[in-house]
Amino acid sequence: MQKNQNFSEIKPSEWLLINRFLHELKQVDTQCVSVYYPYGKGMETISLLQETKRNELLEKIESKIEKRIFELKEKPPSAGKFAKTLCIFGWIKNDKVIIKEIGISKKLPYVYMVSKKPFVKPFRDILKINRDVLLVTIDQKTARIQRFHGDQITQESTLRIDLQGRHRKGGQSQGRFLRARQTKIHVFFKKVANKVRMMNSNSELILLGGSGHAKTEFYGELDSELTKKCKFVENLSFSTPLKDIEKKIIHHLYQYRKKYVAEIIDKYEKLVKDGLTAKKNDEIYKALKIGAVDTLIVSTDYYSDPKFRNIMKMLEIAKSTSSKIEFATSQKIIKKLELDDSVLAILRYRIK
Repeated sequence: MQKNQNFSEIKPSEWLLINRFLHELKQVDTQCVSVYYPYGKGMETISLLQETKRNELLEKIESKIEKRIFELKEKPPSAGKFAKTLCIFGWIKNDKVIIKEIGISKKLPYVYMVSKKPFVKPFRDILKINRDVLLVTIDQKTARIQRFHGDQITQESTLRIDLQGRHRKGGQSQGRFLRARQTKIHVFFKKVANKVRMMNSNSELILLGGSGHAKTEFYGELDSELTKKCKFVENLSFSTPLKDIEKKIIHHLYQYRKKYVAEIIDKYEKLVKDGLTAKKNDEIYKALKIGAVDTLIVSTDYYSDPKFRNIMKMLEIAKSTSSKIEFATSQKIIKKLELDDSVLAILRYRIK
């Protein structure tokens, strides 16, 4: 692991706690109020909740959230050592308001939103959790394929062959022995590749590791669809502890996310000349209202913008119109977004 990694990546212990928290929220299938706010901004958040008028049921939930924010002012919950962002979710079950909250050690975007389910995308994007990752550990005679969803192994398969290590005196020549051995390995790798293909459904990354040259030989058996998702993992073997595997998964998910957002920005810049983008808040807001926004790109620092309340409204409209929401954490991209009122949009079609 790089020495500076801890400054940008969440610790595995906190990563596990947040995954479990999100697993609880996953069971919620009803209208929910989701609130994320920076530590120390509780009173401003209460003010925001109070000035926004909702229907009677939602007002009941928000009143409970306001009370909870006030209680958390002195004793914030935290999955890490210090809470930088407090996240509260409220919904109604059996005519009773249910509140769940967590404090995390990383900065998430300021969010106040009502949606059909808890709005958990900031967790997924910034903390790289609840993602599907396929981990392949391989040598020339054994392969272990593990499918991770967050911190849970949801599927696992182990394949083996009986492979003689050395040529024995007598019988076939050493050359014939080596050719037969290599053919057996080649057939084995093809079998493993087929298994990876079967288990690959919806995985965002395939992490490939193991001792020796087996992983690079096996890589050559994968088709182009799989190789695009594949990343080599150093210092991974069948005896690597789960906690070290989790660190490696987190690290590669961070790298994946960084590249993904950069590609979205590149796509935006290419579409400018076609009139399929918008960069001014008013222009984006109008496009959202008519359902013309395909992707809303938002700086995680947007709450420092004077128009941050308008951006909050944009996020809620984007969610309700099935627009994709992407939060940018790279300082380079954030600085670019600051020049455009913290938000950019890729459009579904040209608008006047």
